[in-house]
Amino acid sequence: MFEINRRRLLDRSLRYVRIATTADPNSGTYPSSEGQRELGKLLAAELEAMSAADVYQDEHALVYASVPSTVGDAEVPVVALVAHVDTSPDAPGENVCPNVIENYPGGDIELANGEVIRVDACPALRDLVGATLITTDGTTLLGGDDKAGVAIIMELVETLIENPHLKHGPVKVVMTCDEEIGHGTDKIDLQKLAADVAYTLDSGGAGIVDVETFSADAATVRFIGDNIHPSIAKDRMINAVRGAADFIAALPRETDTPETTDGRQGFIHANSISGGVGEATVELILRSFDAADLETYAETLRQIAGTVESQWPGLKVEVKTRRQYRNLGDGLAKLPEAVTLAEQAFENLGRRCQKEIVRGGTDGSVLTEKGLPTPNLSSGQHNIHSVREFACLDEMVAATEHLVELLSLWSNQRA
Repeated sequence: MFEINRRRLLDRSLRYVRIATTADPNSGTYPSSEGQRELGKLLAAELEAMSAADVYQDEHALVYASVPSTVGDAEVPVVALVAHVDTSPDAPGENVCPNVIENYPGGDIELANGEVIRVDACPALRDLVGATLITTDGTTLLGGDDKAGVAIIMELVETLIENPHLKHGPVKVVMTCDEEIGHGTDKIDLQKLAADVAYTLDSGGAGIVDVETFSADAATVRFIGDNIHPSIAKDRMINAVRGAADFIAALPRETDTPETTDGRQGFIHANSISGGVGEATVELILRSFDAADLETYAETLRQIAGTVESQWPGLKVEVKTRRQYRNLGDGLAKLPEAVTLAEQAFENLGRRCQKEIVRGGTDGSVLTEKGLPTPNLSSGQHNIHSVREFACLDEMVAATEHLVELLSLWSNQRA
């Protein structure tokens, strides 16, 4: 028998979220923020202290470690566990002040600065009465995305080392950087990792196995005008800002936007605009569970760009798209056991689970596309990318227990 050390897991989480690791999309470095390297250094030191094997932080700040097999069979598949140390730039991430709510009584949660986590906006709270929740003071995000996953994997490693009677094959650990800005897998050395299957711990709630993600492209639309002092602008100025405004106004409004879609529906999302009269840029993301739709969306952008260009003589409009990642489900079909064994582990524990689709992406999307099947598992995150973010310790404990059972099932397989 074994028991997950709740207090230690909680302490880990509180320790990790206090280190600012916000990813910076405008940085030219990797990782994009030094806090990620700092947290990685701490994780490597903790892994060394618990006697994990092969611990190192590479030049890119990624942290690797392993736990040797306890079944003594070289043919057992190698399982990798992945989490990312960076947090989203969508909300402030410095000076995080975590607050622990023991035995949550139910109802809305008022944070220290007056922000409120409302049950009607987060129905999952109804199922968490009596649980231990971790919130912030309302001025920052928590960073449970994905430091909850980081803490779960770290606690799992220590649990396995403390309990050598637990059955498992070789376990590899990798903590990545810059997942939130699309670069989480850029520096992973898959040959060095040498895993047969992997799992990201980067999903919300409990009992979830994410088996599909969006396919994703990004688009940059550049408007090139001609600036001159407005006092002498007649018949000479070509205003790139006005062209960009017309372009955005012409994008779909009633359909194909994040605000109007859910489920398996995709979208075009204009997420930033910058520039001035002489030149302006609109950044967009294109998302669909069917990769073929991405080219349709790109063609929509090109058609709108052409129309705007014709309406503003002299304005030049350039549309460039770039590939980001593809649907997780496409690659998982090559190793169905990656999902079925995760489901079996929940069943063995007497817990319900559900397969879900992700209206976004994970490190697993790219890893799977590169040949390493990587479903995404629950890690107790809620309200991510928001100052109303919180994590549930009970769900994190459950996720750790699930990993122990899942690794046991993989130890009965053959590579």
